[in-house]
Amino acid sequence: MSHNSSATLISTPVVSARTSSGVWWGLLGVVAFSFTVPLTRVAVEGMSPLFIGAGRAVVAAVLAALALGLTRQRFPRGVQWFRLAVVAGGIVAGFPLLTTFALTSTSASHGAVVIALLPAATATIAVIRGRERPRPLFWILTAVGVAAALVFALVQSGGFGSLHWADLLLLGAVLAAAIGYAEGGLLARELGAWQTISWALVVASPVMIVLTLAALASGLPEAFPVQWLSFAYLGAVSMFLGFFAWYHGLAIGPMAQVSQIQLVQPVMTIAWAGLLLGEPMTWTTVVGGLAVILCAGAAVRVRLNPPSTS
Repeated sequence: MSHNSSATLISTPVVSARTSSGVWWGLLGVVAFSFTVPLTRVAVEGMSPLFIGAGRAVVAAVLAALALGLTRQRFPRGVQWFRLAVVAGGIVAGFPLLTTFALTSTSASHGAVVIALLPAATATIAVIRGRERPRPLFWILTAVGVAAALVFALVQSGGFGSLHWADLLLLGAVLAAAIGYAEGGLLARELGAWQTISWALVVASPVMIVLTLAALASGLPEAFPVQWLSFAYLGAVSMFLGFFAWYHGLAIGPMAQVSQIQLVQPVMTIAWAGLLLGEPMTWTTVVGGLAVILCAGAAVRVRLNPPSTS
C-alpha cells in the first residue's frame, strides 16, 4: 500500500493518549505501508500478479476474521454491507491487483511517484462524497498535482506520445483506493476504524479466494524464500497490521496532523526502492516526486483548513 488516506475520519476516539503519540502511531503505519510497493516488485519476480494481488487479501482476511471473532464485534447491518463492498472493491481488490499488475513492467520508484497522488485524490473523493464546498484553491492545487503526475509518467514512458499501460493501471489504483478510503472513513464513524477494514476484508474474501485458486491452477509458484517473505509481509502487514497502527494514530489525533504524515510515504518508498532493489535515483524521479507531494500536501492542507466564517 500500501495500501492509507488523508480524508479518513473517526467521530469518537476510542483511545486516550498524548497528542504526540498519535503522530508516532501514524508514522508507524506509514512506515509499514511504505514497503508495499518495493516488496510487491520483489514478489512479482517469482509469482503471478494475480496470486499476489488476491492471495495477500486472503491472508489478511483470515487474520481479520480471527480478530473480529476473538473481540466479538457486532455484525454490520443493512446498507452497511453495500458500503463495505465499496470499500472492499477499492482497497482490498482494486488497489492491490492494479498496482501488482503495473509493477510487473515498471519500477517501484516510478510507481511511488504516481501513487503519491493518493492523498489529494482521497481528499477530492471525500469532498464529493461529503458534499463539501472547498475553496477554489483546493481544486487548483489538485489539478496541478494530477498534471505533475501525468507529466512525470509521460516523460518516464519515453515522451509525450502516450501513457504506458502500467501508468494507466497505477492511476486506476489511485482512483480505486481513493474511493475505498473515502467511503471507509465515513463508515468508520459507525463501525470503528480497524473493524471497517476487517469487515471489508471478510466481505471481499469469497472473490479473493476464487481468484487465488485460479492463480494456483497450474501449481504453487516456484519462488525464492525472499519472494515468499515479501508476499507474507504484503498480506499480514500491508493489508492488515499496518492499518491497526494507522487508524490507532488517527483515533488519538489530532487527525488533521496525523493524516498528513501519509505525504512522506512516497519519499520512503523511493528510498526503500533504492536501498532494497538498487533502483537508480534519477532527476525526473526526484523532481516528479517533489512536485506531486508538494501539490498533494498543499491541497490536503487547504481542505483541512476551510475559511473561517464570521
